[in-house]
Order: sequence, then structure tokens, then C-alpha cells
Amino acid sequence: MEAKSKDLWVFIETKEDGSAKNVGIELLNPGRELANKQGGKLVAVVVGYNTKAAVEEAGKHGADQIIVVDGEEYKVFSTDAYKLAMLHVIEKYAPTTILIGATPEGRDFAPRLSCNLKTGLTADCTGLDIDDETGNMIWTRPTFGGNLMACIMCPDNRPQMGTVRPGVFKKPAETENKAEVITEDFHVTPDQIRTEVLKVMKESAADFVDLEGADIIVSGGRGVGGADGFKILKDLADALGGVVGASRAAVDEGWIAHSHQVGQTGKTVGPKLYIACGISGAIQHAAGITGSDVIVAINKDADAPIFDIADYGVVGNLFDIVPVFTEEVKKLKG
Repeated sequence: MEAKSKDLWVFIETKEDGSAKNVGIELLNPGRELANKQGGKLVAVVVGYNTKAAVEEAGKHGADQIIVVDGEEYKVFSTDAYKLAMLHVIEKYAPTTILIGATPEGRDFAPRLSCNLKTGLTADCTGLDIDDETGNMIWTRPTFGGNLMACIMCPDNRPQMGTVRPGVFKKPAETENKAEVITEDFHVTPDQIRTEVLKVMKESAADFVDLEGADIIVSGGRGVGGADGFKILKDLADALGGVVGASRAAVDEGWIAHSHQVGQTGKTVGPKLYIACGISGAIQHAAGITGSDVIVAINKDADAPIFDIADYGVVGNLFDIVPVFTEEVKKLKG
């Protein structure tokens, strides 16, 4: 498909109540810089039901224009409905680039959409840029199990498309910008939706951990030695008002549930404070925490790679150090 504009689009995924999920708003941040480089507008595309809240949020966080597809058939996600809605607006306006969150929904419909458009899709990106010579997007993503980072371009087809991990970018600051809102009256008939959601089973409170939304994360790796080792990490996390994370090594050992996993094969996070306890700092884990404001590493190996990316490092036994941290936090809080 030939692009009709130099606009960059960000897909704003919505919740059942019509508000925006974090990842779409986060992507407006790099989207602004990339749209400026491309010489086009930053356009937010909102698909859902009763989407007023999502539209307002996209406008407050810097979108120049907002395209809205609203209908009851979009209240519960279905691959067919969302793909057809996006296909309709893309074929009508033909942007140059589209960013979609690498959520379960985004990972589902984005490949089908790219196939229909006969263009490429770079999945699970953790870095975005534009090549100054060609104007092509540079999509950076992990490969070979996270051991290497690949830079991928799509020079021949448009739109350029990629899914981007939640938590890689921070939400942009609110602005006084007044976005133009375009409402597309596009509806999907029931016979076009080939699947039916019979039941939604929500994760229990005991199993759920909001790593992507947490301001403070205390994570453990192989150095915690076992499931019991996470107890002192939880004590520190509770004292700080944070949550417990883990490296892939700890999860693979069965010491903690996968929902706590941070890194390329887990969640990409960007808390205000990330405390890594007994984590060596392999590239797979390091790439998942680079968005953190402050990283504190505790490891008895002074040569551990985690110290290369940490803002503060403590060399020593975590079982001696973490309880002291916890007690000091409790004292400071009175």
C-alpha cells in the first residue's frame, strides 16, 4: 500500500470501561519524536466502546489527531472486529508508520492486519528510531533468546508496523494541546466475527502482580537460593510499598510464579526504583529494566554484569543486607 501521508499512528487499546490502557499512552511519547522526524502528525487511533475517556487521555498526552471507531461490538476484544476496524481506517488514511502495544490483544490482531496490508511487522520491540538517510523506521528487538538485539527495517512496503512492549517508555507529560477528533462510523456485523467469548476468567488477586504499573520492584534471582529466599524480599517490598519481581532463573527453578518474571521473556518494567537481589544481570534481564529511574543491585559477586547498569551497587550477601534495608525503611517511616 502506498502511504498518503507521513503521519505516525499509535493504536490506543481500551479497557472494557472505555478508558485507555497504559501502553497506548506510553507509545505517544516516542511517537511524538518519531512523527516529528517523519514530518507528519502524531495520530492516536482509538477502537472500543464508550471511548470518551480514552479519547480525552490521548488528547491530553500529545496526540495531534485522534481517529475513533466506537461500537458495542468492540467492547470485548475479538481479532476479527479489531482487525477489520483498523483495516478500514488504514486503507482510508494510509499512514506511514503504526505502533501497537505488544499486549495479548496487540500480538493477536497486528500480524493478521499486516498480512491483509501485505506489509511487514516487527514484533516485541524494545527500541524505536528513524534512519536519517532513508527515513525508514529502525525497529529494535531481542533475538536468539534475548542474547542479541536486532535492528530491523521495512524499506519497500507501507505502512511500517511494529508491536512495542509495555513499560519500555514512560507516559508523556500532559499538554494543553487540542487534538482534532475524527469519528469513523464503521461497524462489524455479527457474521463477520468468527469467534465468541463464552467466559472471561480473571486472574485471582493472589496470583496477580502489577509489575508494569509498579513504582517500586524488589526482584530476586538465582542468588536467593530458593522459594524461602523470596520472603525477605517481600518484607522489603512491603515496607517500601512495592511488589516482588524475579529473574527467569528463579522462575525456571519454580521458586516463584511466572507472573513475577521481569525481562525479555517476562515483563518489561520502568519503576521509579528497581532493587535487584542476587541477579547476575544477563542481557535478557537487563533489557527488561532499562526504563527504571533508579536501579540498586545487591550481589556478592563484584564482577556481576548487573553492576554495569546499576545506579547504586552493594557487594555482599543479600541475606545480610536486605533485612537491614528493611529495618531502616521501617524506621524512616516511623
